Amino acid sequence: MYVAPKKHLGQHFLINPQIAADIAHALTGFGDYKKILEIGPGTGALTQHLLALPYETHVVEVDQQSIVYLHLHYPQLKNRIHSADFLRMNLEEFSKEPIAVIGNFPYNISSQILFHVLDFKNHVPELVGMFQKEVALRVANGPGTKDYGILSVLIQAWYDVEYLFTVHENEFNPPPKVKSGVIRMKRKDNTSLGCNEAQFIQLVKLAFNQRRKTLRNSIKSLIAHKNWEHEILQKRPEQLGVAEFIWLTNEVFS
Repeated sequence: MYVAPKKHLGQHFLINPQIAADIAHALTGFGDYKKILEIGPGTGALTQHLLALPYETHVVEVDQQSIVYLHLHYPQLKNRIHSADFLRMNLEEFSKEPIAVIGNFPYNISSQILFHVLDFKNHVPELVGMFQKEVALRVANGPGTKDYGILSVLIQAWYDVEYLFTVHENEFNPPPKVKSGVIRMKRKDNTSLGCNEAQFIQLVKLAFNQRRKTLRNSIKSLIAHKNWEHEILQKRPEQLGVAEFIWLTNEVFS
């Protein structure tokens, strides 16, 4: 059975089995989880390597043709192939215990996948994923880099991120127009920020919405009522690390 990659689903099937194995083995078991959830398995290039690991493997897929293929070729996945949209899944209802997330993620929803994982950060101790290289760098890079932004700060507030390796275009069918990057995220031991989470997220998003401006101008709607001066207001948002954004949140909303 042939499964055609579907452009509208952002499908680029990985054809190099060694790279698929390397992605699977990037899982460390950090957080003592017993289950893993693969997003968008397609024809199972990564799945076959996950099934050899000591975890209970589940897959979630929206492409019905891929689902039929998986049922045919991976009978050991019986009752663990889920026809669903990951972005609509409640991971706490899906699994009562911690679960790791892994996948060759569709480029068109990769940032949304990360934000959805953040919604269930207390339930997802580890993530290994392949993204468009630009997105992978955005998640992994620190302050002062051109890729650093909202996604960087919010992910790094709760996860330690490692950029593992780059994957070239010709390792896929069809080849994407950009290189890919694989990252690993491990949840930090202390998931309490030390500030109000909603206020932290609001401040970070507002700051980066006008990233070329200094914080004095980009967050002026939050500090207009305060007679407050500090040298940090002269900086641009990409110059601040997570700890500085936490401190700034407490100052602005105090």
